[in-house]
Amino acid sequence: MTTTLYLIRHGETEGSEIQRYKGSIDIPLSDNGKKQMEQLAKYLSGNSANIGEDTKELNPRRSSCLRFSGPDISAVYCSDLSRAIKSAEKIAEPYSLNPIIVPALRERNFGEWEGMSFDEIRRKYPYEFDAWAGNPLRFSPISGESTTEVKERTMKALDDIIAAHTGQCIALISHGGVIRIILCQILGIPLENIFRIEQDYAALNIIEYRDKYPVVRLLNGTIHD
Repeated sequence: MTTTLYLIRHGETEGSEIQRYKGSIDIPLSDNGKKQMEQLAKYLSGNSANIGEDTKELNPRRSSCLRFSGPDISAVYCSDLSRAIKSAEKIAEPYSLNPIIVPALRERNFGEWEGMSFDEIRRKYPYEFDAWAGNPLRFSPISGESTTEVKERTMKALDDIIAAHTGQCIALISHGGVIRIILCQILGIPLENIFRIEQDYAALNIIEYRDKYPVVRLLNGTIHD
């Protein structure tokens, strides 16, 4: 019996033109982010006729998957940050579902780096930032959560969700850092390499659990430019 997981990153957020660690700060979706999630919701629900001819297929630069004909979603889960909740509401709407909020799925707390841009961190904490970028398992943001701590809370929540929906199709909307950790765990990739996995805004990852053994069917698929 196969359980299908749609693992989705939230849509674009306000101020996304500058790279910064938003972490546990509650940043809202941008107007474009809302549109991204609406397009993805239509795609998943099979209502692609309303998306537009140029967005009926996943971006061919990132995926070989063509037209979508997946099963109906039985449940939608998300973190407790508004950018994930609002994204989850878009995904849940075609199925008349209410998102189930799970705080353990929220983004990493970046401690002193919360809200700072990458350039600001490089200037103020050059050694610490280089160490973190080089090995995010051994090093952590100053006063922030470690990769191991995020892995433990996230994977426990994911295991519970998968166990509760055997044979069903479910959606989980979370954040780039959390999703990278989940994918590394599923693929058996050392957590030192989380930054080698890209996750665009509104990215769709599809994982099938076949008798508890996960298989990644799609990685970082998008239907928007």
